[in-house]
Amino acid sequence: MLRDIRTNYEKYELTEGSIKKDPFIQLSDWLNDAIIEKIHEPTAMVLSTIDMEGNPDSRVVLLKELKSEGLVFFTNYNSRKGRQIIEKKHVSVVFFWSELERQVRLKGIAEKISEKESEEYFLSRPIDSQLGAWASPQSQIIEGRHVLDHNYARYQHYFQNNEIKKPPHWGGFLIRPEYFEFWQGRSNRLHDRIEYCRVNQTWMIHRLAP
Repeated sequence: MLRDIRTNYEKYELTEGSIKKDPFIQLSDWLNDAIIEKIHEPTAMVLSTIDMEGNPDSRVVLLKELKSEGLVFFTNYNSRKGRQIIEKKHVSVVFFWSELERQVRLKGIAEKISEKESEEYFLSRPIDSQLGAWASPQSQIIEGRHVLDHNYARYQHYFQNNEIKKPPHWGGFLIRPEYFEFWQGRSNRLHDRIEYCRVNQTWMIHRLAP
């Protein structure tokens, strides 16, 4: 039965004395731990946006850069999430590393990065990924898999004789967090939860009851 599935978390603790004063450094430390532990897809994060009717909409994307001002990921700007972010900039993100019994939540504002930055990242991707960005009309209804295969073959042929460039509808978003919560699983469901709230230019740190 689903109700009988339980895990008692006992690996680590998170205290006010051990947590970093800067949430970006704390997030970087936990990301590095996930990478060192060889966790599958350590940069995977659940991105939630707001649709045109005001409903939440969530999916998994990959973090590609953690900067001092925020988190960067890439997508098709004409995709469902791309259009939602352009219309309503408020987003939330969740990382969950089950092997480390850790979760991070954050909320913030998303904005497009520069065309130059998007172009540089696009050209660093494997050629198959570059062609995929051209071939997929992301989030649009298509007749079947054959549409993608046909588009891919067409662009593959075209770019054999032409310099490949970033599609104009593809690029990065920067999420500027205004709130972080770090969660460390503990025994007896008495988990450690510590939040960071931005007040002006200062991060205020509080412990939350689990």
